[in-house]
Amino acid sequence: MHALSVDLAERSYPILVGPGARHDVARFLPPGAKSAVIVTQQAIRDAGWVDGLDPGVPSEVCLIPDGEDAKTLATVEDLARFFARSGLSRADAIVAVGGGIVTDVAGFAAATYHRGTAYVNVATSLLAQVDAAIGGKTGVNLPEGKNLVGAFWQPNAVLCDTETLSSLPPREWACGRGEIAKYAFLGDAPRADQPIEEQVARCAGIKAAVVGEDEREGGRRIILNYGHTLAHALEAAALADHHEWDLRHGEAVAIGILFAALLAQRLGRIDEGRVAEHRSVIGSFDLPTDLPAGAQAEELLAFMRRDKKAQQDLTFVLDGPEGVEAVRGVAATDVVATLAAMGAST
Repeated sequence: MHALSVDLAERSYPILVGPGARHDVARFLPPGAKSAVIVTQQAIRDAGWVDGLDPGVPSEVCLIPDGEDAKTLATVEDLARFFARSGLSRADAIVAVGGGIVTDVAGFAAATYHRGTAYVNVATSLLAQVDAAIGGKTGVNLPEGKNLVGAFWQPNAVLCDTETLSSLPPREWACGRGEIAKYAFLGDAPRADQPIEEQVARCAGIKAAVVGEDEREGGRRIILNYGHTLAHALEAAALADHHEWDLRHGEAVAIGILFAALLAQRLGRIDEGRVAEHRSVIGSFDLPTDLPAGAQAEELLAFMRRDKKAQQDLTFVLDGPEGVEAVRGVAATDVVATLAAMGAST
């Protein structure tokens, strides 16, 4: 078992990575908790990952819908009402068992129920284990964009049970691999040929270090959004106008990483050799780099203008001589030209 930590003074918490980690959940409930609600999805319950999960106190299970459509304020309201009917108090706990959608939504519900209730993340997908469940960023989507409503609310612990990865379908593996590819440019990155437990632990360690340095994305933490500006725009466009796009988050991130490399090259920050490195890393994880059919540069640009990193400008996380960093005030013409070079219509 790999034992890591997110160091945030009195709000520090552990990350456990390894087979069977989910069975440690009772250790991390707050002292005095008398009940818990386990938030999960039907597919995760059907796979058996809730069976035998013992939070050490009486508990109830609340199911949320599958898919990105579940990341809404309506789902948060449903959860809060379930908590209230269950008699959950502020001294009790919420246990999120699932992938990034579950941890995002349940974490936001925990942040707002009774103005803050403890929660533990039991991450069952590769995406959640390497990224989404760690760091306390919770939230839901609006029709106008991804993750526009949320809160920073740190969990009591993150349990990355690598046994649960055995039930993931291939496309869900791609979700996580997109985030792993991102970490290849941010630190002591994993390789595609390493054991999955080592890959998860290395990514979790990079994210934990960045979050410990910058909890609320006021500085260095912004680098964790590498590849995500276009990725979120693609996902928002798919939710709003392009329901035919079959695009998982990690696949969108992989496309976004290549876009970021090409944009950095256009701005003179990196050369063709560095772009080739990006292509090689993305390819090693068997991820796509092509924009979906029908992608329109101006439409994607409109969604990117709403990105939460932006401050009345276009802001991107880009590679460069000093490594990956935030670059503000990028010209729209350069963004559109880069999208066009990737095949978007203008």
